[in-house]
Amino acid sequence: MLQEFKEFALRGNVVDMAVGIIIGAAFSTIVKSLVDDVIMPPIGLLTGGVDFSDLYINLSGGDYQSLAQAREAGAATINIGVFINSVISFAIVAFVLFMVIKGMNRLRRKQEEEPASEPKPSREVQLLEEIRDALVKRG
Repeated sequence: MLQEFKEFALRGNVVDMAVGIIIGAAFSTIVKSLVDDVIMPPIGLLTGGVDFSDLYINLSGGDYQSLAQAREAGAATINIGVFINSVISFAIVAFVLFMVIKGMNRLRRKQEEEPASEPKPSREVQLLEEIRDALVKRG
């Protein structure tokens, strides 16, 4: 059973998938920073200084100045701003993934369109062809 697991774990597809997951996790932190630190501040400025990450609906009836205060007090909230940031992050990741797959498909199509050049015949085949051609000329 241990041998089977080793064979499974060391297959190319599993290793490729693990590398993809690690790169995806690192990429998601970059996208989160892009959304939270680059995209949302100008949008907040355009909407009158609204910080989307602080938008929430308080279900507990208390009065809190920010989402952090509501969370600290243990209030039940619906975190609309966090959800909006997550949707924007997902859209960015989906778009980048689409562009990567589109590029890979373009390369794959280009490789398929290129005709495979015939390999040069071996030296033995060349000699046999020369003998054949000489026999044809003779007879």
